[in-house]
Amino acid sequence: MATLDFNANEVDPRVAYEALPAGKYLAVITASEMKQTKSGGGQYLQLTFEVIEGDHKGRKFFVRLNLVNANAQAVQIARAELSSICRAAGVMQPRDSCELHNLPMLVTLRTRKRKDADELENLIGKYERKEVATGQPQQAASGAAPWRR
Repeated sequence: MATLDFNANEVDPRVAYEALPAGKYLAVITASEMKQTKSGGGQYLQLTFEVIEGDHKGRKFFVRLNLVNANAQAVQIARAELSSICRAAGVMQPRDSCELHNLPMLVTLRTRKRKDADELENLIGKYERKEVATGQPQQAASGAAPWRR
């Protein structure tokens, strides 16, 4: 047995997260890590995304990219997705995955029913660069009315 010294009245219970609704989300990568595949024959880059605005602000979703794998098609798909992420982040030649952290991008999520359970899961539709507002710079006030030049 383990001594816990714990009071459940002092801690909110864990909330079961459902898949995010399909749609576009402004999100950033908050963590990244290379991990071994279950078979041990490859590695994948796991990216943690966090929604940064809207009704689902603070929600996380995960992306796994099979960058090292015996299956050449899996690697090609992962590299294409990483290219999309890099373009959306504006970092074309990252040397480390942390260079992609905290850069806002629009991520389109879709949903589908999981094969192993009667639940929905999220799939990435696409990654897009967040448009930066551009416009004419404002002129400094000269003290005169704008219609009198």
